[in-house]
Amino acid sequence: MSTLGRRLATPALFVVLAALVALSFVISLTFGSVDYSRTEVWQVVAAHLSGGKGPDQAIDSVVWELRAPRGLLAIIVGAGLALAGVAMQTLVRNPLADPYLLGVSSGASVGATAVITLGVFSSFGLYSLSVGALLGALGATAAVYAITVAQGGLTPLRLILTGVVLSSAFSALASFLVFKGPDARAAQGVMFWMLGSVAGGQWNKLLLPALVVLLAFVVLMFLANSLDALAAGPDTAAALGVNVAVLRQVLFFIQALLVGAMVAVAGGIGFVGLVIPHLARMLVGSLHRRLLPIAMVSGSLFLLWVDVIARISAPPQEIPLGVVTGVLGAPLFLLLMGRGRYKFGSAS
Repeated sequence: MSTLGRRLATPALFVVLAALVALSFVISLTFGSVDYSRTEVWQVVAAHLSGGKGPDQAIDSVVWELRAPRGLLAIIVGAGLALAGVAMQTLVRNPLADPYLLGVSSGASVGATAVITLGVFSSFGLYSLSVGALLGALGATAAVYAITVAQGGLTPLRLILTGVVLSSAFSALASFLVFKGPDARAAQGVMFWMLGSVAGGQWNKLLLPALVVLLAFVVLMFLANSLDALAAGPDTAAALGVNVAVLRQVLFFIQALLVGAMVAVAGGIGFVGLVIPHLARMLVGSLHRRLLPIAMVSGSLFLLWVDVIARISAPPQEIPLGVVTGVLGAPLFLLLMGRGRYKFGSAS
């Protein structure tokens, strides 16, 4: 497809994918421990959109208070992880990088594990787990940044090595907290959280992650041309007038903010930030002005259906989302890489 054709196709593709996300969201409301018909679900959705409530109070409570915020959280987290994946792969110029490479997720795991096993931050009530995970993520971000800068700057190699080492250290600390925890059931809770879930989605928990995703998207779109230059190489970017050091710092903190916020509300969900950017590049190329919006809606669509699969695969229990993304993501990633239709950092 020509460059002009791609530019014309990208808005249409975005609209199609966004429409699929909206349709999939309504369909996802029919699935759960009790299945409802699309007619019953649509009656609830239409009633709330018009300012009322559904005709059946029991169905209304399940669909609107439990399943709807859960589905919206999956949409938000999928978009956030996909954007974080694009930012990370551009930052380190490595197509194998994923949002969890720098240890932010492992730091969040320490905070969340401390909440589950030791009861810290209990004064925050329902928000204690999210607060603990977010503070852990911020602590990990600060540690990676400080160590990398102290060793000479935010170069891709230093970031990767520092992130990998600290990620192992944070994971070991989280495991130690589980081992020392007084309640054996806490270990199961920690494991489920580390593998990710949007089951705790509530209306009052959606605003913060949604704002983070929106802010990150706007900033990344504003920097799209600079990101294209950086993906081609730091020397090329510098020759085009890009301040590479500042751009790397901005990318580092954007992806850290995205990962911290998403992990805080949904736990560690793998493969989304690795696979979706590659899929988006296959569809529209590597220019970030096209890549970012397509990756965002593709991530939303992917994680929304992952959550549906997690709900219906082993009733009455739910499978952690990380298990489903691993089963689906690994063969999908290998399939995409086997096709070889694009080169990282180019428009083709």
